[in-house]
Amino acid sequence: MPSTELLIAFFATTAIFAYIPGPAMLYAAAQTMARGRWSGLTAALGIHLGGYVHVFAAAAGLSVLFHAVPPLYMAVKLVGALYLIWLGISLFRAKAEGDVALPLIERKSARRAFAESITVEVFNPKTAIFFMAFLPQFIDTSAGFPVWMQFVVLGTIVNLMFSSADIACVFLASAVIERLRRSGHAQRLMRRAGGAVLVGLGVHVALQRS
Repeated sequence: MPSTELLIAFFATTAIFAYIPGPAMLYAAAQTMARGRWSGLTAALGIHLGGYVHVFAAAAGLSVLFHAVPPLYMAVKLVGALYLIWLGISLFRAKAEGDVALPLIERKSARRAFAESITVEVFNPKTAIFFMAFLPQFIDTSAGFPVWMQFVVLGTIVNLMFSSADIACVFLASAVIERLRRSGHAQRLMRRAGGAVLVGLGVHVALQRS
């Protein structure tokens, strides 16, 4: 594995990147605002599992393809952006739920958030580029472990740290909306706020040049 000094730098840099607000944190917060804490947590789990697609893709060198074939990168980016926008619009159109049916609807929404979040993360080429650009800085080709294994181990650590930030964001968003839970107007406002965040993320991803 890399040297101790390299690992310290790796952990410090990863922690900084993980806790800077980014698309995954905002997505998990949006799901929490729109559907509740459990949906936010399952969304964070989905993002975490989707992240492993990019970890193993980076280890296999798939991200190099995005650099070599810009049209492919743009196509995947636009698919992910359109999906985010569609999710945001669906939250705008969602009807307010009654108190009696809320537990069942929350479970259904949590499953939906889980599936949606995996799709969002898998179709996020920026994550693939991040892993491919960041992880090689901490790979030691002279180490006893093969390079692909170092990619997997370091990528897994990055994914876990980023997920810890997503979970913290979910609990923070949940604490804010819990006080507003009794107000039907506040619930509608939070749902629309969550939709606005998702639409904004989608537009931001679509307009990014790289």
